[in-house]
Amino acid sequence: MLDYPALRAVSLVVRTGSFDKAAQALNVTPSAVSQRVKQLEERLGTVLIIRGQPCTATERGEWLCRHIEQVGLLEGELMTRLPALAEPDLPQQRVTLRIATNADSLGTWFLGAVAAFTKRSPHLLDIAVDDQEHTADWLRQGRVLAAVTALEKPIQGCRVITLGSLRYLATASPQFMMRHFAQGVTLSALAQAPSLVFNQKDRLQSQWMEAAFGESPGHPVHWVPSTQGFVEASLLGIGWCANPELLVRDHIAAGRLRELMPGTALDIPLFWQVNRIAAERLTDLTRAVVETARRLLVNPLG
Repeated sequence: MLDYPALRAVSLVVRTGSFDKAAQALNVTPSAVSQRVKQLEERLGTVLIIRGQPCTATERGEWLCRHIEQVGLLEGELMTRLPALAEPDLPQQRVTLRIATNADSLGTWFLGAVAAFTKRSPHLLDIAVDDQEHTADWLRQGRVLAAVTALEKPIQGCRVITLGSLRYLATASPQFMMRHFAQGVTLSALAQAPSLVFNQKDRLQSQWMEAAFGESPGHPVHWVPSTQGFVEASLLGIGWCANPELLVRDHIAAGRLRELMPGTALDIPLFWQVNRIAAERLTDLTRAVVETARRLLVNPLG
């Protein structure tokens, strides 16, 4: 038999980041939470939580957290159908669903889907952010139940839905264009002009150059780990970069930003992959994601 009080303790320590906050949520003492976690770790013969500030889960701890999420979904559905099962003196436990998306989707269209979902669901969301090329890894590792990803092939145990493409335009301020591209946007000019890069996983600027010129020269880079920061840095003339069209089209129309090469857009296809076991109970979330994507992405499905 699974020790569900101990599993919930593990889940809450990971969710809140501390034993004290988990104890408050469970209305028990921190020592009681610690004892439950310790006994479960001893029983399984493995560490489930890395103690620190904040506390984080090991890979096996993540598996247990996802199991508790799915149990919570099942219990919520059961209580809806059989409300007499609920204990009247205990507060209803709200389920937190962990999902993943890329930063540019979060900064453009994905929060619209989240808003639509939260208006009709009691569930809470824990949104992890990674590059669209890497969010699939979160699903493979069992760390999330669903993810926006660039991977079209279904991950084992997941369903996949085509969402459409997030369109990027290579942009810079007029002053930056004058300073670095006075003789035109060429490979030699790009090799000298600083670009903006989100992090080591970000290949968008290289992908745009490959699409426009067939190759991507080495060039100076400013590291700016923020979607909105990319736009601000572009406006301030710090560097050029591929920005989501949804964020920069008004700036382009107003002349505050210019496209490096008008008509040379980079479309990144996005997909919604969801754990098959949880898919039926995530129908409302999937519907919100798909409906929002159809409105705001290019070349959407359907």
